Amino acid sequence: MDETTGEERAEAVRALESEFSELITRVRRVIAENANRVSPGMLPGAYKVFTTIVRRESVTLSALADSLMADKGQISRTVRELEDLGLVSRTPDPSDGRSSLLSPTPLGLERLSLARAPQEGILMESLESWPVEQIRDLTRLLHALTSGEMP
Repeated sequence: MDETTGEERAEAVRALESEFSELITRVRRVIAENANRVSPGMLPGAYKVFTTIVRRESVTLSALADSLMADKGQISRTVRELEDLGLVSRTPDPSDGRSSLLSPTPLGLERLSLARAPQEGILMESLESWPVEQIRDLTRLLHALTSGEMP
């Protein structure tokens, strides 16, 4: 049974929140740097849209907006910018003639790979001295936190 006091729990949660804040700051910096490497001047939001399209491989504008919990009009403008840069293409959706599927272009995939290259391996290096079981525990706990499931 957990015998911690409410204050001990609150202190632990505040410390966790502080570490998440530091992590988020570092992730934002990496995203901004990667965005600029994909296309000089690209904003982090456009990079997020682009990487979501890459991850999903083929997605409608509506599904993309839902996935990012963003305004469809803003996503549409961002997608047009990505198309103008040659990073994304549209093809007719075979299951719904009224919509299009968004996919990364070969140029987009190449630029993303080159943009990510400087950071590749940083996480691997950071966790090099960690036992694999601790990495799995962290993964399991983060999944539990993001999904709301008990670990």
